[in-house]
Amino acid sequence: MHLKPLAAGLLSAAALVSLTGCVPNAPADPASSLAVSSTDSDCTVSGASAASGPITFDVTNEGERVTEFYLLADDGLRIVGEVENIAPGTSRQLSVVAQPGSYFTVCKPGMIGEGIGQTAFEVTGEAVEVAADDQAAYDEAVTSYTAYLRNQVSELVPLVEDFTTAYKSGDDAKARELFAAARVPYERIEPTAEAFGDLDPKIDYREVDAVAEGLDWTGFHRIEKDLWQPQPGDKNSDDTDAFLDWAPSTPEERTAYADQLVGDIQELADLVNGEEFEISIEDITNGAIGLLDEVATGKISGEEDWWSGTDLSDFKANVEGAEVAFGIVEDVARAKGDDGAAIADSISTEFTALNDLLGSYGSYEEGFTTYRDLTPDQVKELSTQVDALAEPLSQLTTTVLGLQA
Repeated sequence: MHLKPLAAGLLSAAALVSLTGCVPNAPADPASSLAVSSTDSDCTVSGASAASGPITFDVTNEGERVTEFYLLADDGLRIVGEVENIAPGTSRQLSVVAQPGSYFTVCKPGMIGEGIGQTAFEVTGEAVEVAADDQAAYDEAVTSYTAYLRNQVSELVPLVEDFTTAYKSGDDAKARELFAAARVPYERIEPTAEAFGDLDPKIDYREVDAVAEGLDWTGFHRIEKDLWQPQPGDKNSDDTDAFLDWAPSTPEERTAYADQLVGDIQELADLVNGEEFEISIEDITNGAIGLLDEVATGKISGEEDWWSGTDLSDFKANVEGAEVAFGIVEDVARAKGDDGAAIADSISTEFTALNDLLGSYGSYEEGFTTYRDLTPDQVKELSTQVDALAEPLSQLTTTVLGLQA
């Protein structure tokens, strides 16, 4: 978990309604490409407007902290598109197909807080129409992925209920046994949960994230620290003294943390199953990319499940979620010609290689190697394979939307 909402609590199910459209298979107009410079103190976009249709923001991180870039709706809250985990000195692209209207751009160095440099951005011209054959394929993909999301939350609810029941009753051995499994459906659909404002912070923030944003620390990882309690000399993920000011939760506090997590998970399920819940084709493709970003920034470093060491289970779930999203749009990508087929082949090959490598460290049924038992060479091998998949996967959105030149 790394995406930090720009305005916690103000994003509803309706915010998932797509503010962008899709266009027929045609190369992007070079004039729709804008350069973005993100520093630790500013967010500069090379233009304040663009014509409706395909727009690509080439984001370069010229600061010293990992950054994110967002295109927001006219209320300054709803996320139209985002690209995250842009390391210092590197560049990433955000591609959208925008309808006429008013938007905002903003960067978030350090990936915390409300962001900096929020600037008005106008999209001019006529509404973008969608080719009938493309629309039919997009509609089918959206229907399929929506069903997948709803199935995952239906699995998540009872798993979290069983986990929290053990935790608040004091059966720590049972709760530790259930912890990783309870997180799997959540990790498979994490970008969807992150779209609902303050739900992801309440459910899945690590301690360092909550402290950085001045939030009450609750959710999975608050319970995790109770179940794998720090000992004198232990360090938090930010290298601070984990034992300082630490006290195990009282039975009353355990009940409160458990009940809140159950309630927050149920709220997520209700939102995903609600009549107003909608996603776009870009939500699917960008979600796949976002899930691999989760692996690259949290799981691969062992910072996600700092106390339990169950990061590889989350790692596997993120990869599974990304692979499902890719599988749902794979035929659409292949229909975009030889380039689309080549990108789909490359993505498929790299998914197989990554799954094979992960399989050498265990499974959900047998358990995975504890993260702290991995050697530096093993971590590097996993990281290299994630990078090998990230390169073609980063082209999935533009390929599916027919924006490849």
